[in-house]
Amino acid sequence: MIDLRSDTVTKPNEAMRAAMASAAVGDDVFGDDPTVNALERTVAELLGKQDAVYVPSGTMANQVALRSQTTPGDRVVMEALAHIRHHESGAAAALSGVTIAPIPGRHGVFSAEQLIAAAPPAPKDLPISLYDPVTLVTVENTHNEAGGTIWPLPTMQAVVGAAKDLGIAAHLDGARLWNATAATGIPEADYADGFDTVGVCFSKGLGAPVGSAVAGSGNVIDRARRYKKMYGGGFRQAGIIAAGALYALEHHRERLVEDHDNARRFAESLADHPGTEVDLASVQTNIVFFAVSDPSDVVDRCAVDGVAMLTADPKRIRAVFHLDVSHDDTSRAIDVVTRITASS
Repeated sequence: MIDLRSDTVTKPNEAMRAAMASAAVGDDVFGDDPTVNALERTVAELLGKQDAVYVPSGTMANQVALRSQTTPGDRVVMEALAHIRHHESGAAAALSGVTIAPIPGRHGVFSAEQLIAAAPPAPKDLPISLYDPVTLVTVENTHNEAGGTIWPLPTMQAVVGAAKDLGIAAHLDGARLWNATAATGIPEADYADGFDTVGVCFSKGLGAPVGSAVAGSGNVIDRARRYKKMYGGGFRQAGIIAAGALYALEHHRERLVEDHDNARRFAESLADHPGTEVDLASVQTNIVFFAVSDPSDVVDRCAVDGVAMLTADPKRIRAVFHLDVSHDDTSRAIDVVTRITASS
């Protein structure tokens, strides 16, 4: 099976398994796991932040960042199709008690002017207590639902600057930030600059089996550690899995361009095919959304022929390329999808 459902389906290779098996470990709740500590130092350095905390998942990374920088009843601004809003089980409301103010973006990107409009000051003749305060803005780079799209750095910097002017915090959901850097050559620290917190994931494009991290200032990460424990994320001998993340950081970041190349070739083949429609402008990294007449039927038939994908919505299918999908696998996937959509 060529599994294009997500870049979370990867399996650790033998070298990563060896690193995990030989990892030095300790009790991370006590701060005693040397491999977790090394991972956190590495992430903080890569992102240009003071400290970082290792957590089990991307959802927990986002949620401890939200909880660490908001008070129940606050409003958080984000793009309308953000992962935090659509794919985290309502956690922002349940765990932080915040409401979300969605901004319609283009390819997942919104402007500083849109942020300013979404956080208006209270009318001077009304009490400020009548309004829920906007205290945080989040940016997702790359943007999953938009197709793995990349925020232009100047646009991102303008949004962060507007947030500072408004007196609100900024969080970067960088679960696939590694992909943005691989595609543009812009260092992760440059993308992270100005954000109060940054979340990154190791179990998506990098291919590690478990984990994400949140980076930021020492004070905010101290709070994030508290909420990590509160939400059930306290690790014990987590060096075994942290070693996989460290291996992935060292060995799998540069090769992400191979996934981008495979995604682009797949997308261009489908764009030229009469049975499928692709917005090539949205294919910037490793994710491809394409439209067909009956996504559910196409997904089912492709699975029978050995290509697994996901139905994204009533019109579209999502295919994600990763380190377990080779150039030849991509060619076979193109053959299967174009053959089946030609007859659907």
